[in-house]
Amino acid sequence: MTSGSSAYRSAGVDYRALDAGKRGALTEALKTSGLIESLGGRALDQSRGEPAFMFQCGGLTLGFVVEGLGTKSLIARQLRDRLGGAGFASVAYDTVAAIVNDLCCVGALPLVVNAYFATGSSSWYQDAEAHQALLDGWRDACQDAGAVWGGGESPSLSDLVSRQDIELAGSAVGVVPEGREPLLGQNLQPGDEIVLVDSSGLHANGASLARKVAGELTHGYATLLPSGREFGQALLDRSLIYVGLVRDLLMGDMDVHYLSHITGHGLLKLMRPRRELTYRIGRLPKVPEVLAFLSSAADLDPPAAYSTLNMGAGFAVYCGASVGEAVVGLADQHGLVAQVAGRVEEGPRRVVLEELGVTYESEELDLGPGDRSR
Repeated sequence: MTSGSSAYRSAGVDYRALDAGKRGALTEALKTSGLIESLGGRALDQSRGEPAFMFQCGGLTLGFVVEGLGTKSLIARQLRDRLGGAGFASVAYDTVAAIVNDLCCVGALPLVVNAYFATGSSSWYQDAEAHQALLDGWRDACQDAGAVWGGGESPSLSDLVSRQDIELAGSAVGVVPEGREPLLGQNLQPGDEIVLVDSSGLHANGASLARKVAGELTHGYATLLPSGREFGQALLDRSLIYVGLVRDLLMGDMDVHYLSHITGHGLLKLMRPRRELTYRIGRLPKVPEVLAFLSSAADLDPPAAYSTLNMGAGFAVYCGASVGEAVVGLADQHGLVAQVAGRVEEGPRRVVLEELGVTYESEELDLGPGDRSR
C-alpha cells in the first residue's frame, strides 16, 4: 500500500511542499495587516490559515477567498467527444462550489463571485458548445449560492497553459450576518458534536490522481463502475454547494461553533483549527462509488484514502451538544444527507476515525503561518 502523500506526489501533487509554500506566504502576509487601518479597516489575523481571510470595515465583518479548480478541467476536455460540452458546465459549477464552500466556512455568506478563465489560446472559445456550457455552469452555481457573478478575467496564456485547455479559478467576498461572529474555531469545546454532510463524489480534489489512474486503466475513463456508469462520467458529477445550509444555520441562530469544507487533505481537515482538541469520528458516511473505485485502483489503504480524498464527507458542522440532530434535519430540508458522526474531546490535536482504527496526528496538518503575532 502507499501513503496518501506519496500517492499524490506520484500524480504530480506534493502536499508537503504546497503546505510549506502556503505557510511561508501567510507568514509574509501577516506583515501587511496594518495597511488596511489607513482606510478604517482591521485585519482579523486569527483567520490566517482558515479557508478565507477575514477583515472588518465600515461596520461589517467580511470574508475574502481565492480558490481554483485544479486539473479537473482536463478531464472535461479529455471527455469532450464522449460527453459533449456538458463536462465544462460541471467543472465550472465545481469551481464556484470550491470558492463559496470555503468562504462560508468562516461564517461569511457570499455576496459576489468573480471568475478567472485562463486559456492557452483564445481559440478555446471557438468551441461554442463548450464555452456556453462553461458559462451556464458558472451562472447556475452562483444562483445556487445566492451570489452575484460580478465579472472576472480571461487571459490567454500562450506557453503557460496548453492551447487546448482552460484553467478555472475565482474569488469571492462574503459578509458575516449581523449579530454573528466569524467562525474561526474560538468557540470549539469538548462535548461539541460533529455532523458530517455527504459529498456527491470527487468534488474539486483528487483530479490529478484520477487522471493518473485513468491513464493506467485498459479502458481509461470508459471503464465501467459496478453500477454500470463510466468512470469518467462519474468523476464529473457536480460538487455540492453547502451555502444554503450554512445560511439557514447562521440565520436561525443555531449553536454552530465551526465549519470545515472537506477537500484537499481529506478528513485531516477536521482538525484545521489550531486548537489542542481531539476530533473523534464514530460514524463515517457511505463512500461514493467513484471514490471507492478510485482509492482501490490507486492502491490507497484507508489512512491514505481518507487523507487524500473526501471519501463521502463533503462538509463538517461542529455544533453544541445535542444540536447535531437539528443540523441533520436542516440538511435534509436542503436535499443533503448528513449524520451526527462524532464529537470534540479534550486531548491532543488529532483526528480519530474509530471505524477504521485510523488516527491522524497534529503534525500531519498545519496550514497556518509560522508566526501569528504582530
